[in-house]
Amino acid sequence: MAAAVARPSVTDAVAGEPALVPPPTAGDVIRVTGGARLAGTVPVEGAKNSALKLMAAALLAPGRSVISNVPRITDIAIMAEVLRGLGCQVTICEPDATGPGHLVAGSPRASTVVIDVPPVPGCEPDYELVRRLRASICVLGPLLARCGRVRVAHPGGDAIGSRGLDMHVGGLARMGADITGEEGLVVASASRGLHGATIWLDFPSVGATENLVMAAVLADGVTEIDNAAREPEIVDICAMLTGMGAQIDGAGTATLRIEGVPELRPVEHATIGDRIVGGTWAFAAAMTCGDVTVRGVDPSFLEVALDKVATAGATVEASGDGFRVRMGRRPRAVDVVTLPFPGFATDLLPMAIGLAAVSEGASLVTENIFDGRFMFVEELLRLGADIRTDGHHAVVRGRERLVGAPVRATDIRAGAGLVIAGLCADGVTEIADVHHIDRGYPNYVADLCSLGVQVERCGG
Repeated sequence: MAAAVARPSVTDAVAGEPALVPPPTAGDVIRVTGGARLAGTVPVEGAKNSALKLMAAALLAPGRSVISNVPRITDIAIMAEVLRGLGCQVTICEPDATGPGHLVAGSPRASTVVIDVPPVPGCEPDYELVRRLRASICVLGPLLARCGRVRVAHPGGDAIGSRGLDMHVGGLARMGADITGEEGLVVASASRGLHGATIWLDFPSVGATENLVMAAVLADGVTEIDNAAREPEIVDICAMLTGMGAQIDGAGTATLRIEGVPELRPVEHATIGDRIVGGTWAFAAAMTCGDVTVRGVDPSFLEVALDKVATAGATVEASGDGFRVRMGRRPRAVDVVTLPFPGFATDLLPMAIGLAAVSEGASLVTENIFDGRFMFVEELLRLGADIRTDGHHAVVRGRERLVGAPVRATDIRAGAGLVIAGLCADGVTEIADVHHIDRGYPNYVADLCSLGVQVERCGG
């Protein structure tokens, strides 16, 4: 096991570089003055749900990998700490920095992460860090493949419902891993190495697909994953792994075929644009009767979401690296059903309910992915929304205006959606627990202000 290294806190500067994000303040609130429309152009940085996994994938090859277009959010800082705890040297280069971090082009506002992986990384990620970040479970696959053993905590993250590890564990077991549970830990070993296997996923889980692909690229033989996730983030990680020398066929389809190789090499890779942040701006434009141009994300990632916005009455114009949403009237009610990609993303459900809350007519919104996604509805009710939930369905009767009130963010996407809902409310809305928003939306308040609305962040 690699020697232990000193690990500064996630908000400390590392190797002389500026801190990734300002130190979080538990009492911070975002104060929104309602009644204004969004208008202007907003850039989108790299996808949170991709960058975190790309950082974990770097563990598969000793040496120096460079990942660009990385969003400046707290989750990236936590993942950097997870990797440092495994013996990696991680440098986060800010957008105005010079030097090795800028070998790969990306968004002018995004960071570049340089990861130096030791010949033998550690095999037990820091318990408390993993408990704070759901995505850190993705170190399970690469560490098992590289080290032959791993002890990792059951992960934390947003409180949006049950997200078990059964498919991760079951797939790795078929590849020859011996996996047990131990006081909140997943303990896995493969003393004879992993081997290829045929794996069927009961559900196209993004996390399970990522972990199994990262384990399979160094396994002996061929692994086939059926009913695999097809999200753009899966395609992105497969592209990075292919650049490292992996043999992967079928990325973006329901069947992945991975032929294991003896070793991989470090790589330089640019993260795809964040479709969830881009979709958030699309719904924000529609809700506020605004005119917003989004740059930095492939509109094909958002075909269903943009279609819903268009059905609500907006004009949507797609381009190669973004899209424009214009809404000249009050939105019309639209029904939404969340499904795995290419269906409507569950992460955009708070925005869909927010749109329904200010639309003409009644909407039926159905959540099929996470059983706790409706937790934030109670906060929207404080703003005067008319919503009735029954199991995984919500009936929303639109109102012309909401009413400002104190609310709290219950998770990343709910927090972002509540800020937008506040723009559609009379008076002032204060959103508490905004540290959730910091985990997924870089520059959120500044971007809103640049689009012409009155929003500020201040101590509670």
